[in-house]
Amino acid sequence: MSALAELYTIPQEHLDFRDTIRQIAQERIAPRAAEIDERAEYPHDLRRLLAEQDILGLPFEPEHGGTGTGTLMLNMAIEEIAKACASTALILMVQELGTLPIKLFGSEELKQRFLPKCASGEWSPAFALSEPEAGSDPGGMITRATRDGDEWVIEGTKNWITNLGIADFYVVFAVTNREAGHSRGITAFVVEADRPGFQRRQARAQARDPRIADRSADLRRRQDPRGERCRRGK
Repeated sequence: MSALAELYTIPQEHLDFRDTIRQIAQERIAPRAAEIDERAEYPHDLRRLLAEQDILGLPFEPEHGGTGTGTLMLNMAIEEIAKACASTALILMVQELGTLPIKLFGSEELKQRFLPKCASGEWSPAFALSEPEAGSDPGGMITRATRDGDEWVIEGTKNWITNLGIADFYVVFAVTNREAGHSRGITAFVVEADRPGFQRRQARAQARDPRIADRSADLRRRQDPRGERCRRGK
């Protein structure tokens, strides 16, 4: 085999794991897909299944309790699960997205506090970027975080939050430096779901499909910055 061909060859262990995930998806997930869509309920049983099979550990490195198998294997797993049930595939996708700021910019203390529990499936994250008046454009972000002594005060509203009401913690983006320019000066804060002042609400939208929901969270709280701020933009 040439070096180029070897470069684009999927490792056998990835293929074996993919086949296992495909079997799980076909036998355990696909039979639940229609009911999940019909009832518009979070599939807690399938989240437990993904945790038991180490699938929720795919986004993480071994030192944080994950499989360490990389992005390719993660995407292969998401693809196989999505063939059976897109909603269940989203569980794994958000496990990656919601922890990405911690993995990229968090302190080692922060990583050890949150990532192992996500890798085991004990905890689920949420990614709180979009806003009612700004959409998903960081350049239009209205949510602000300001210093008050040794703490941060976060003020704003986020919406379309996947895992709202399910997540154990929320990665919330807020502007911390208004002078930094468009899409800059933004910090990701890790906010536990049970922190005082953090409000979650799920209001039904007036739409043809009553299952469509405006998922939003109001932020009026103090944030202890020690070990919980992933990054301050420049």
